[in-house]
Amino acid sequence: MPGSLENVKHIILVLSGKGGVGKSTLSSQLALAMVKSGLKVGLLDVDLCGPSIPKMFGMDANNIHQCPEGWVPVYTDQSQQLALMSIGFLLSKPEEAVVWRGPKKNAMVKQFITDVYWGERDVLIIDTPPGTSDEHIAVVESLRDFNPDGAVLVTTSQAVAVADVRREFSFCRKTGINVLGVVENMSGFVCPTCSECTNIFSQGGGQSFAEQNNITFLGRVPLDPALTASLEKGSSFAEQFPSSPTFAAVQQIASRLLPPDTSSSSTGGSSTTATS
Repeated sequence: MPGSLENVKHIILVLSGKGGVGKSTLSSQLALAMVKSGLKVGLLDVDLCGPSIPKMFGMDANNIHQCPEGWVPVYTDQSQQLALMSIGFLLSKPEEAVVWRGPKKNAMVKQFITDVYWGERDVLIIDTPPGTSDEHIAVVESLRDFNPDGAVLVTTSQAVAVADVRREFSFCRKTGINVLGVVENMSGFVCPTCSECTNIFSQGGGQSFAEQNNITFLGRVPLDPALTASLEKGSSFAEQFPSSPTFAAVQQIASRLLPPDTSSSSTGGSSTTATS
């Protein structure tokens, strides 16, 4: 299908059972970690009612353009190592609400899957909204012909979040989506002064869930105030804080997600934050 996913080697969905567990944050940092390792990455934001990816990369003032092959994603750097697509780029104002019924949402999601010209990409990460809604079904149905690698389930260690991620796991089983593993997010706190990681909340809920269901536990990602500040400013956390325990955890998860045959197709680790 020209202009769609035929030249994308690997497709990874990022899912969560509830909002507020840091799914979009993890998606953005996984993309940065893979770019830093030399891969060409696409990041598709299909959260139609709460698109946050453009803001996280400082690209919310950019617009989508057309080419003969389809929609051209927004590139964050001159080498086009990281490509972004989000409904946020199509809104006239960032605060504008998307008030659509299911059929229109489904049509938009399918258009994102089939009409975006990603070009040659090693990986496409799809950041989905929380829950198991129309958007998720539309994504799964539209990806059938492209054999996605599977889904990453994001949770925090609290019992409420783990209970919700069980429903997401059930959704994956019912729709035939392979579960690549579970990430326990916000597990620990990185001190902004000494960088020591301290467990200030409960820990182990995500790992216990993974073990109970024979799913791969991909790792824990601690809270880091520097990451929050980077996302607010739209700057690259990976470039500014490469030694952070949080980014080291994300890098380890990224390396576990990609098979050994994933090759570097880009020319280097250029910055992933563009200047307007």
